[in-house]
Amino acid sequence: MLFKDIITDSRIHQHLTSSADKGRIAHAQLFVGPEGSGKLMTALTYAQYVLCGNKNGENYPVESACNLKCQAITHPDMHFAFPVSNSDKVKSHAISDNYISEWRNFLKEQPYGNLFDWYQSIGIEKKQGQIGVDEAHNIVKKLTLKSYEGGYKVMIIWMAEALNTSASNKLLKLIEEPPEKTLFILITENLDQILQTIKSRCQIVQFSKLTQEKIKNSLVQNGLNDKEATIIAHESDGNYNKALDLMNQDSEDLIFEKWFVEWVRTAF
Repeated sequence: MLFKDIITDSRIHQHLTSSADKGRIAHAQLFVGPEGSGKLMTALTYAQYVLCGNKNGENYPVESACNLKCQAITHPDMHFAFPVSNSDKVKSHAISDNYISEWRNFLKEQPYGNLFDWYQSIGIEKKQGQIGVDEAHNIVKKLTLKSYEGGYKVMIIWMAEALNTSASNKLLKLIEEPPEKTLFILITENLDQILQTIKSRCQIVQFSKLTQEKIKNSLVQNGLNDKEATIIAHESDGNYNKALDLMNQDSEDLIFEKWFVEWVRTAF
């Protein structure tokens, strides 16, 4: 994964990589921003940058063993936690590791996907997922062990607002005083739903809605013509996940819908 390929604010990439180059990696970072702003993809790419000891602002050489493992989401020192629930596959005490194959597919197929997209991909869209105390125990167990490759261990917690109180309390001390060369990256869309005790232990990295120009340019690169891309970029309201959903519909229908709405407004 390369920073240049992520649809998000490039200034955040510069901040993260320059801090890492200087050896100033905050041990707990909280990525905050709206849906479709590139938080998860940035976390993955930043984790790769740290794990592989890459320099000069990009994950080169791409073909190195470490970079290849990160791109395949199989690096043994890159760990994940995300909301899950019991399902036909997992009857009780579900944790993220039970769904790691589905998670890898989700990241490859819907890298800007939202929580409902994730729930649909594992068949729990009618349930309320969470990151519970069983998950917290698993996180503590993983991070208290030595890293497999002798460098950093990275724990990415996606949708950290799904941490319940018991899990949050279980992780407090570990987040405050992690083992050496341990990096927590928590990702949230709702900062107000994160416990203050968690927030106070993290360096906050704020993401914003994407600009229409950035979304439009990406859609054009994906094969849309300028007019279609402009319409979708406007309709997406800074949400790249929504833009991709709109693009994958019939683009001619979107243009017709836009014209129809304008006609109704004019007639009114």
